Amino acid sequence: MSLQLVGPRSSAGPSRHPFRRTFVLSEALIAVSGLAGSWQLLRGSWTPPISAIEPLRLRSWRLPGVWLFGTVTVPSGVAGWLAWRRHEQATTAVLAASGLLVVELVVQMPFLGLHPLQAVYGLPALALAALAVRARSEGWRPGRTGRLDLSSGRSPRP
Repeated sequence: MSLQLVGPRSSAGPSRHPFRRTFVLSEALIAVSGLAGSWQLLRGSWTPPISAIEPLRLRSWRLPGVWLFGTVTVPSGVAGWLAWRRHEQATTAVLAASGLLVVELVVQMPFLGLHPLQAVYGLPALALAALAVRARSEGWRPGRTGRLDLSSGRSPRP
């Protein structure tokens, strides 16, 4: 007679939420940095010269600050939160947030020119979009939402 140690069996198979930690951490960092950038623009501190946006007939950085908040901070925050909640639409939100970040970077180029921060944010945006597509293909599935599964009378498994 031999004793065989066997670890717990998982019927779930591969990860139900591939790249979840990456999405949560990356989107949170992008949202926080977008919030900091929006705050700087709204306050007028550490901003480019006003002459950069005078062709748009803007006299302050307030509107670009609101634009940055709406196109980067909010979408990335929502995407990170949905990934943290294991929501079924998390990968869609990551794709949308990544696309909006790329749009933000492209929109600033004619006014601010090329800047290293555009690569610092653009490359992760493209990488997150690629990971979101891959997570979808690997089968990102809805996670535990805390709701009762009425068909079986049990709470969903984590």
